[in-house]
Amino acid sequence: MSNKISRVGVREQDSAQRASNFEEVCYGYNEEEARREASRCIQCKKPRCVTACPVFVQIPQFINHLEKGALLESAQVLFADNTLPAVCGRVCPQESQCEGACILGVKGEPVSIGKLERFVADWTRSEQIRFTHTASSNGVKIAVVGSGPAGIACAGDLAKLGYSVTIFEALHQAGGVLQYGIPEFRLPKEVVQYEIDTLIAMGVAIETNVVVGRTLSIDDLMEKEGYKAVFIGSGAGLPKFMNISGENLNGVVSANEFLTRNNLMHAFDPLYDTPIYAGKKVVVVGGGNVAMDAARTALRLHADVTVVYRRTEKELPARVEEVHHAKEEGIVFKMLSNPVEILGNEKGWVSAIRCQQMELGEPDESGRRAPAPVANAYFEVACDVVIMSLGTSPNPILSATTPGLQMNRWKCLVADERGATTREGVFAGGDAVTGAATVILAMGAGRTAARAIHEYVMRDASCSATALSDDCMANSVIANTFSNSHPNISAP
Repeated sequence: MSNKISRVGVREQDSAQRASNFEEVCYGYNEEEARREASRCIQCKKPRCVTACPVFVQIPQFINHLEKGALLESAQVLFADNTLPAVCGRVCPQESQCEGACILGVKGEPVSIGKLERFVADWTRSEQIRFTHTASSNGVKIAVVGSGPAGIACAGDLAKLGYSVTIFEALHQAGGVLQYGIPEFRLPKEVVQYEIDTLIAMGVAIETNVVVGRTLSIDDLMEKEGYKAVFIGSGAGLPKFMNISGENLNGVVSANEFLTRNNLMHAFDPLYDTPIYAGKKVVVVGGGNVAMDAARTALRLHADVTVVYRRTEKELPARVEEVHHAKEEGIVFKMLSNPVEILGNEKGWVSAIRCQQMELGEPDESGRRAPAPVANAYFEVACDVVIMSLGTSPNPILSATTPGLQMNRWKCLVADERGATTREGVFAGGDAVTGAATVILAMGAGRTAARAIHEYVMRDASCSATALSDDCMANSVIANTFSNSHPNISAP
């Protein structure tokens, strides 16, 4: 029986070796390993993994093709619903989504869906296969603000429908958090670039160094430039701090700044003249995936790294795999520790961080047990850099410059379940609406908004003569739109 086959392990770079380089940690499956792991899938009649996937990838179908060695067909199924499978196969929290719903996981180990997704996507890249089929142009212009996962997913689905899509990106390189936030050792930038190049091959235009809200406004896009609708997928790049004494000392940085300098600006590469001060003893405050990325990056820049977190390891929001890798690489974790002050020397540089010991009390509104301070229990950790990784919020520039665009009390854009904001014709999704979340959730929001934008344009009487139809949506977005006979698809 296929469900009796043990889960196929994945090869990784040795922990001692990888702690000093930025090469990818996980090597992924080869074809023999991938097909053997694919054979474990029991092809459920009601696959829970599909409904647990935010973009509803037809998982059993792509795995079934893979098991048979039909890699092109497997890729077609996968790319029909996921614009970024090579990315998602590396960074998505599969353990709490598709793999978490796998029936085999009830009494054993679930199918390694993420690693199979990565294998198929990497195969298409190695074979230089791109899925670029789109409907005929309908002449309608749609603007997308931000080239992160939400913007990419929305732009891709709209391009398939024949819309003329332009993405406006504030930074000098497209990719959003995939470029500036996730380190090379978790997500190689060549992987991201290939996916973006595929989007461009579909006809999507990308304009970089454009700060919507400063360089031009949403009003300009709609009233002067002729865009029928705008999707905001600008992410959540505004870092949060603790507002404790000493946060203005030299050597205190946000995880966003630290990772952006290192990832997007290649500070880790001696061929690039990008200033970055990693320090010799680093404390990272926080316990999410971004905190793990910052800690593991600092380690690779030759620092001794300690993570302080106010709850226990059980409550860490970071992926189990990332925490495991961090520990393997030698990062120290101080749990039940809450910073109360950052100490400095006479030159204004960080010298230590003072923490209060915590204990867990009753569950808070998130369901996790709330940390409570232990009276008169303080300790110090010597350091010369403190990296704050406490979450992020959307930049308020768009709401401040766009009449009718509302934000909630968490400073996120207000949007309904379809992505429609309080401003007519403006849609939003991803971290700009939810606050910092995952790549795949942002992509799901981008796809939902694409459908809502299509329906919005359809309702507009001025577009009634365009070649838009619900059949087009069904065929181009929900079903498999990619034809074996398309000239840009070739069998290996």
